[in-house]
Amino acid sequence: MAKAAHNAAVIGGGWAGCSAAVELARAGCKVTLFEAARTLGGRARAVDVQGRQLDNGQHILLGAYKESLRLMRAVGIDLRAAVLTLPLQMRYPRDSGGMDFVAPRLPAPLHLALALLRADGLAFADKMALARFSSTARWMDWRLHNDCSVSELLERYDQTERLIELMWRPLCLAALNTAPERASAQVFLAVLRDSLGASRASSDMLLPRVDLSALFPVAAAAFVERAGGTVRLGAKVDTLAPADGGGWLLGDGEHFDAVVIATAPPAATTLLEQAGAAALAATLQHFEYEPITTCYLQYPAATRLELPFYALRDNAASGHWGQFVFDRGQLDPAQAGLFSVVISASGAASELGREALAGAVAAQLAAVLGRPQLAQPAWVQVISEKRATFACTPGLARPANTTGLARLALAGDYTASDYPATIESAVRSGVAAARLVLAQQAVEK
Repeated sequence: MAKAAHNAAVIGGGWAGCSAAVELARAGCKVTLFEAARTLGGRARAVDVQGRQLDNGQHILLGAYKESLRLMRAVGIDLRAAVLTLPLQMRYPRDSGGMDFVAPRLPAPLHLALALLRADGLAFADKMALARFSSTARWMDWRLHNDCSVSELLERYDQTERLIELMWRPLCLAALNTAPERASAQVFLAVLRDSLGASRASSDMLLPRVDLSALFPVAAAAFVERAGGTVRLGAKVDTLAPADGGGWLLGDGEHFDAVVIATAPPAATTLLEQAGAAALAATLQHFEYEPITTCYLQYPAATRLELPFYALRDNAASGHWGQFVFDRGQLDPAQAGLFSVVISASGAASELGREALAGAVAAQLAAVLGRPQLAQPAWVQVISEKRATFACTPGLARPANTTGLARLALAGDYTASDYPATIESAVRSGVAAARLVLAQQAVEK
């Protein structure tokens, strides 16, 4: 790797910014990481709920998240302790009208074939449709000549209504946080490539046992500091200008040889305009956003699910908004009796108001799990991340990491990638931005 610039600034302490900071520090940079909030992690961070550290949203990682896992190891995270590893699965509560699909620990593609053969709750026609779709997608190398909506893709390949309801729609919502009717089929195929179409280990589902800030950002900050860098929390950077003789001036005139902007698009737009990249800044203003809501429900400590998590059949007409429920006590014993229910693309659900939504979610759990006591949790907390992700629509133009300006790069889960707005796309973008400024340094020398 190229010799690093003497000092570098990373603006934004989310997963993209922390990844860029670690990559720069590993290359020998003296890094200053700026984060406007008091907590690292951005839109995947820890929050204080009822006196305990939980997350602003429940997440599942995949074994295919190679860059995320690489950097976690690099900063000292013990992955065996930090995540619960489960085989690829889509499992619904018994007698809820769902299905039970779980991949055995066999080499690919045998794991998928056997999972399909054993799946309960799917008719022969459903299984054949899934097998046909999977084999066709492999033959296409998981790529389309022209992007379209996920709904159009599923209709084109004759997917059954039940398979769409129980498999494709929940997967699309969970991965892209965008309804199938308006979600990008090409991005969805990329997710399927690394889950249904991947090796057994790559398709594993990883559930964090620790809060999202502790899973990487906090350890990343400690890594940067051990390497001689600095982490500044509660430090908003609102000005960025080119310096005479090269480099960049931040805030009150602090000089840095290189800068990575790793903020959300609105803040990045302002900084890019100041830096002289107005054309790039303009491309960040066309994003639309989708919310994600997580509802935490506390029950007596002995309350458990049979599995660490279940998929749920959501139906707005029935007041069933939850799409997945997680038993947090099976991830962290200190959270015994705590359930988290996720609602992706939750705009309509949020219109109910927090109290009404929490009541509806508790009633849904009581009904589908056949346990009336779940309708009365000891306490609830509803957390809505209003701009959790960009709406991942067909043909969406996403900016590159390069800004066209020397030693200034852009990072974020919204930059160009075949992935939707996930932790892995944020990490990949941060790494790419760091390597970009390091490569520019090498060329200049």
